[in-house]
Amino acid sequence: MSTAWQWIIFHIFLATALWLDLGVIHKKPEAVTVRRALTWSAVWISLAVLFGLGILMIDGRHKATLFFTGYLVEESLSVDNLFVFFVIFQYFKTPKKYEHRILFWGIIGALVSRLAFILAGVVLLERFHWMTYLLGAFLIYTAVKLAVQKEAEVHPDKNIVYRLLRPFMATREWESGAFVTKRDGRWMLMPALVVLAVIDATDIMFALDSIPAVLGITTDPFIVYTSNAMAILGLRSLYSAIGKLIVTFEYLNHGLAVILGFVGVKMIIAHWYVVPVHVTLIVVVLVLASTMITSWWIQRQRNQRQRQ
Repeated sequence: MSTAWQWIIFHIFLATALWLDLGVIHKKPEAVTVRRALTWSAVWISLAVLFGLGILMIDGRHKATLFFTGYLVEESLSVDNLFVFFVIFQYFKTPKKYEHRILFWGIIGALVSRLAFILAGVVLLERFHWMTYLLGAFLIYTAVKLAVQKEAEVHPDKNIVYRLLRPFMATREWESGAFVTKRDGRWMLMPALVVLAVIDATDIMFALDSIPAVLGITTDPFIVYTSNAMAILGLRSLYSAIGKLIVTFEYLNHGLAVILGFVGVKMIIAHWYVVPVHVTLIVVVLVLASTMITSWWIQRQRNQRQRQ
């Protein structure tokens, strides 16, 4: 298990990175260009790799492999979030210059909620071993549902958080990026805070899939949390970098279904056979690579036919 110092050092790193992001680099609201977003996506991925290498030097190859496997699973599952973010921003007509700031605070909320889910999940799995089979079955069910669904439908107007907050909104117009404002002597909510609340509520729903998937790989809370945190930290830049293009990875859901199904089966059979962690990492890498290459190739062939 990880020491208290590792938790402290990681959170110092986390706080520093987030402060530099919002307090220095993106201090002024502005639309993030694709080139800048790609650069920062590369920075966050590089930091994740360096962090994994740090685990390798301190805790050894086994834990480092667990971290990289959890990071890849979480990062690939987070890709689906990007499409949902796009729909939410479009529905609320969010100006581009405010998107990064909203996602920043959304990720702060996600880090807090996921830490609570992870610690609760680890305690439950350690205390009630039978929950391992239940969680494995849930992942297999999620995998089947992901494989057969045609296209995820997102309806921000039906979101329960939005419906609860709507009566307290001062306006639906984007007068500024402020979260609250004072009208007629009382504080009212601005669109930025409502969008933030909807995004955080949506992330909690995504966490119900992603956290069990990583818990199926390891129950070390430090590895599960850091792999989750490093994956979602780069979501803002990734969103700005690819935006609508995320829908071109049309076969990614099938790949994610295979990964979730594999982890679910791995959890169920763990009592009789423990799948080596390096095998899990290889499966995750091969499945993700093959589905993304397939999506790119089919899209390329489709575009060529349209030009003819």
